[in-house]
Amino acid sequence: MKSDSSSDVWRRGTDRDPVAEHRVVITGMGVVAPNGHGLDEFEKALREGRSGIRFVDELKELNFGCQVGGVPQGIDEIKTEYFSPDVLMAMNSSMTYAGIAALDCWRDAGLPEHSQDDGVVDWDTGAIVGTGVGGVDTLGVKVIPGVNAGRAKRLGSTMVEQTMSSAVSARIGGLLGLGGQVTTNSSACSTGTEALIMAAERIRSGRARRMLAGGAEGYSPFTWGGFDAMRVLTRSFNDSPERASRPMSVSTGGFVPGSGAGVLMVESLESALERGARIYAEVLGGHINSGGQRGKGSMTAPNPDGVRRCIRAAVTDAGIRPTEIELVNGHLTGTMADPLEVENWRAALDLEAERFPLLNGTKSLVGHALGAAGGIECVASILQLTRGFIHGSVNCEDLHPDLERFRERIVQETRDYQAATLAKASFGFGDVNACVVFRKYQ
Repeated sequence: MKSDSSSDVWRRGTDRDPVAEHRVVITGMGVVAPNGHGLDEFEKALREGRSGIRFVDELKELNFGCQVGGVPQGIDEIKTEYFSPDVLMAMNSSMTYAGIAALDCWRDAGLPEHSQDDGVVDWDTGAIVGTGVGGVDTLGVKVIPGVNAGRAKRLGSTMVEQTMSSAVSARIGGLLGLGGQVTTNSSACSTGTEALIMAAERIRSGRARRMLAGGAEGYSPFTWGGFDAMRVLTRSFNDSPERASRPMSVSTGGFVPGSGAGVLMVESLESALERGARIYAEVLGGHINSGGQRGKGSMTAPNPDGVRRCIRAAVTDAGIRPTEIELVNGHLTGTMADPLEVENWRAALDLEAERFPLLNGTKSLVGHALGAAGGIECVASILQLTRGFIHGSVNCEDLHPDLERFRERIVQETRDYQAATLAKASFGFGDVNACVVFRKYQ
């Protein structure tokens, strides 16, 4: 068997015969991010370099080392515009973020809404919307204290639906009457990007016409506490939150935790054209793999060979050559793993620094939203493709020395730029990887 490092990998991708496959496009998007709710507000924040990282009083009260985070603002008011009081009683923060983003995505895609009373089921549409942790806030605030106090009978009838991992997709399925596959994936920080690739595979194979895809993660100190204990969260910028998330910076002290949701409508080109939908971008290809926690890989660190194989396979599946990629929206968490990630991209694409694509990291503005990260960042990626800009990666003016040769390719200030092809990747605990290639729809 030939190694993936052979130049033949690009020829095989370019020669791929897609006759039996359905082309896959994005026709709607919804986002709940720490620096903005909705596409227009989110785009404005990206263009302006406006951070959503803030001081979180609760983290100080709980004696966290990291006392800053990315939490969507104004949700208590916003959610009442989307859900009735009785529905809200059975929704925690991850379900709320997911539901808002999914409804926004559905409406953005121009699809009809039906109430539960009319009994309409959309058999052509499903959802793969994932989460990293899910209902831990419900467990920590309600279930565990209630059970320990001997009040299990008084917990209420909605505790199971709020704590099950599939709550985010199940709630979306009920809100929209989805009759296709409705499921929740969970692959740590690669969850959102993995969900989109899985949805695209379902469309490509003809098993669905439309799929909602992305990720959601609620705000909870019970989620963030474990990372604080690992000392992988930054502790040096509690007094200057907007400077705290520092991907690719030598002075980074760890990542900033975040939360929110990003959901995209993944649809067959035939379906989109048939209903006259606006098309944002085409999903050219993608790949999901694992490094097997071998070599330098572990539960918390990536096997570089696995990362490089994932990127190469995604580009091959897209049927393009590495030089066609104009922008990489990296995973880039703001840890000392960032230089290794960039080197993995360079090696996978077999391009030296001067020919490397332009590079940015959305986490510099929103933090690391864990299971929601890929969904939010895929929305950011497609906004940049379709609206002609590249947002700056803030807080990396003191670039890590290992990245100095890439300085001219790292976008630190927002610029107008008409990119046609973008690669987005996410890498997660468990040594799992996901990479997708988007192209602006022509």
